[in-house]
Amino acid sequence: MKFMSIKEAMKKGSGKVSIRGWVHRERGSNKFKFVILRDASEIIQCVIKKENFDEKKFEEADKIKVECSMKLSGTIKADKRAPTGFEIDVDEFEIVGWCDNYPITKDQSPEFLLDNRHLWLRSRKMNAILRIRSTYVNAREEFFKKKGFYKFDPPILQPSQCEGGSTLFEVKYYKNKTYLSQSWQLYAEAAVQSLERVYDTAPTFRAEKMKTSRHLSEFWMVEMEAAWMDLKEVTEFAKEEIRYCLKKVLEKHAKDLEFLGQDVKHLRKVADKPWPTVKYREVLGVLKEKEGMKIAFGKDLRTIEEDRVMKHFDTPIAVTHYPKKIMAFYKPRDPENPDEALCFDMLAPKGYGEIIGGSQRSMDVEQMTEDLKNMGEDPSNYEWYFDLRKYGGVPHSGYGVGLERVIAWICNLDNIKDAIAFPRTMLRWKP
Repeated sequence: MKFMSIKEAMKKGSGKVSIRGWVHRERGSNKFKFVILRDASEIIQCVIKKENFDEKKFEEADKIKVECSMKLSGTIKADKRAPTGFEIDVDEFEIVGWCDNYPITKDQSPEFLLDNRHLWLRSRKMNAILRIRSTYVNAREEFFKKKGFYKFDPPILQPSQCEGGSTLFEVKYYKNKTYLSQSWQLYAEAAVQSLERVYDTAPTFRAEKMKTSRHLSEFWMVEMEAAWMDLKEVTEFAKEEIRYCLKKVLEKHAKDLEFLGQDVKHLRKVADKPWPTVKYREVLGVLKEKEGMKIAFGKDLRTIEEDRVMKHFDTPIAVTHYPKKIMAFYKPRDPENPDEALCFDMLAPKGYGEIIGGSQRSMDVEQMTEDLKNMGEDPSNYEWYFDLRKYGGVPHSGYGVGLERVIAWICNLDNIKDAIAFPRTMLRWKP
């Protein structure tokens, strides 16, 4: 047998085909056995007729259960009554792996499905999400290659923090201690002095004591850093990247998105429309005028504020110039408004919140040293980072995209845990 994927068999549409996969659904009578077979690409209805097999072979078919793995050959034809519009009349089959009573059935709790994540990955929902995620990551690689960027891989074990000491995962490192990466940023800033334009996709760790539908303790950050870019350039570049990847997903996965409950027509409009850039102070104005929320300058935008402001936009928006006093040490002051930082976040509509954080990078070692001291950090741990300014430093900018947050938005997911194969949270570290 020369096997093809179910999708390829459906594309062929008629004649003899051989496929293999797992039993998604099954039912039968004393004359027929109906098997919905799935593989990575699709599902298809297959009919095993008693009249085509001897009694012993048909008894074998009658014992088929959900998640048995099997190979089969037969004649494919269009059939509107079948779940995906095609049916295979089976003339030969082989059970590869028998299955016990499969523990996952309808209407089981999210916690049960997380406990059995190694099996729940087989569901059509997770299959669709993971295929979309793969396409998104591949599209991003394609985008950065077209833009002339170099792939740069940072260390995961890092001696100093980037985003806040309270969220560090400490690791015993021989006789010393180090930390799991919060971001590649400090190392990417070293790399741009050599390669100028770099990108990467890497695991990131935050020990945040959060139990929300938006937070993970281990997630994938897709980041970029570029020499000579200022805040305006990097903000527009971020929009271009997300829009490019979104269009690739829409091109290849419209059917999957519809299965997940996404409004594909609306998402296409979002991909084609311009995405606004607004300043933090303008956001405060929107919240005051349209939502009756008085937020003092200097407060970070919480989930509730992000959700409220995004009621007034149907595309992602870039929010720039957050208050300097609540920003990381490496985000520079705006020379024209010293209480503002040259930074941005990108917020997604429909309650998905922040999906990107980025900034122009500070070149002022004295100011960064003072900010680190105010944070309770020892500036001597950052001497190597300050060297980047001492030895021919140039203006540069970058950002990090929370991959799972973007996938959750694109796929219309209720919880970020479904945007990754094996989620890690404050309370969950297995399977």
